Amino acid sequence: MEAGTLSGRYETGERLGSGGMSNVYKATDRILERTVAVKILAEHLSDDERFVARFRREALAVARLIHPNIVQVYDSGVDDGRHYIVMEYVAGRSGAQILQRHGPVGADIAAEIGMQACAGLDYAHRRGIIHRDVKPGNLMITGGPVGSGELVVKLTDFGIARAIEQTRITQVGSVVGTAAYLSPEQVRGEEATPATDVYALGVVLYQFLTGRLPYEGSSLAELAVRQENENPLPPSTYNSEVPESLGAAVLRALEGDTRRRYASADEFATGLQMGLEGEDVTTVGGFGEGNTPTRVLRGETAATRHLERTTAQTEFRPAASVARRPEPRYAEPRPVAAVPPAEPRKKRSAFSRFVRFVLALIALVLVAGAVATGVILTTDQAAGVHISKVAGDTVHKVVEEFKSLVTNNKKE
Repeated sequence: MEAGTLSGRYETGERLGSGGMSNVYKATDRILERTVAVKILAEHLSDDERFVARFRREALAVARLIHPNIVQVYDSGVDDGRHYIVMEYVAGRSGAQILQRHGPVGADIAAEIGMQACAGLDYAHRRGIIHRDVKPGNLMITGGPVGSGELVVKLTDFGIARAIEQTRITQVGSVVGTAAYLSPEQVRGEEATPATDVYALGVVLYQFLTGRLPYEGSSLAELAVRQENENPLPPSTYNSEVPESLGAAVLRALEGDTRRRYASADEFATGLQMGLEGEDVTTVGGFGEGNTPTRVLRGETAATRHLERTTAQTEFRPAASVARRPEPRYAEPRPVAAVPPAEPRKKRSAFSRFVRFVLALIALVLVAGAVATGVILTTDQAAGVHISKVAGDTVHKVVEEFKSLVTNNKKE
């Protein structure tokens, strides 16, 4: 593109960089009279309406990110079919340019680059925006190794990777993001998370320390196989000046298992600082098989915040209160008084046997009386004895004695 004006406002000048997705030009904002950078999207992207729509939405979201370690997005628009975004101009070099021209940097500089990049990523992550394409070319660096003044790192190109990802636009021989910086979960096609950006930044810092990638492959498939079956060598293997503790901090960011990786960019920054000071980085946020690190967020943990949300939505019942449930009825003790004493049951049993004995005795007496009456009637009629009265008196006497016995037992 020759020098010209976009939308009658941005006067473009020299080209600052180019790639498969866009070209970047230094420009002047005529209205605000300041130097800006204008990124013009490649034609094959500008012709896709779905991509353009998503890209504009992402650009609006990224424009709300105002942080010293993020390149500020000022504006976006379209002019004669050319879609562009206007950004803060950074008078420095990209990480890719530094690696190409200077090779590896000192351990302290690499750690500083990493910590500042972590600050920008953590700010974006807290606001729900994941970069998805962290690589040396998307880190703008001023001062330090490329000039005088204080070292400043700024992340750029937020949002473009997400827009491309959602529209599934690919190019021959390339994938979304540079393959070497894709995390194992991205290679598997899983959703990007803050840990995805942590992994990519780990690859970038490995390069700054050693001048080479932790994994190298000629294809995405080969890269995935290496990630799955190999562990990267410690940076000190290639650069003896790298402290082992700092190398361990970077290697933890490259863990394939997200449970063993730093849970946030903020944790990664802490690990880099500790590694630079020679401390054990495995203590940052918890570390180990099956142990998900607790993410510290502004004095509170992610687990605490989740608990607070749960408490606000549902009534919280501690285990002690749940345990105080009433006992089942069948388990309640019955009053002792309701159980008849054993001794009265024994008395009633003996009395029963006695009654049966008396009844049997009465029956025997009645039979005997009937037999005696028959004998007397047949053999002693002359004596004028009144047999019926004798028998009646005898039976009546036995019955009365039986009643008396029953009455006496009741009284007892």
